[in-house]
Amino acid sequence: MSIQSRIDLKLRELGRLAPRGFFVGLHIRFTAPLMTFQTYDKAWLDHYTENGYVLRDPMTAWGFSETGSIRWSDPRLPDPFHLFDEARKYGLVYGVTVSCGPIRSRTIASFARDDREFFDEEIGMFEKIVCELHGMTEPPEELTKAQIEALRCVAGGDRHAAAAAKLGISESALKARLNSARTRLMARTTAEAIQRAKDFRLL
Repeated sequence: MSIQSRIDLKLRELGRLAPRGFFVGLHIRFTAPLMTFQTYDKAWLDHYTENGYVLRDPMTAWGFSETGSIRWSDPRLPDPFHLFDEARKYGLVYGVTVSCGPIRSRTIASFARDDREFFDEEIGMFEKIVCELHGMTEPPEELTKAQIEALRCVAGGDRHAAAAAKLGISESALKARLNSARTRLMARTTAEAIQRAKDFRLL
């Protein structure tokens, strides 16, 4: 099973456990995550974005200062901007946030429902799945010389035929290099692979 298929399987599990949606930010570096997945209602996402809540979100602050899990209703969790009150208006009444990984590459995920608090067993499942997602999406430390050359050519604007000619290889060989780079970078497209390679300072 490919990494992407395994990721999709884990996300489906999370979807079943969080009826009002979830957000997963994997390997957050320099304030930007390597990958994000979310299923919250669009109306809430629009409201969250329009009001700049990411800068005031208590879950973001908690996630960078702690690892483990915490219910949104936990009295130890400060919410000076009353973001949770706003979230309730959109059906995100009960929730839990999970944080794992080193501070230089932290994964933070939140899950919501509208009918009851999450059970301890459910929170344990969230922690397990989030840590599994964190582990299976660990960014690569390096790419091969062939992968870097192929990505650089395409990033520079060369079409496949021109890139292959420049590298002195067949077009099918170039496509194979690009495909291996996409797999290594867990990217669905070459453009996404190029961006991730740049983000990881591999290109």
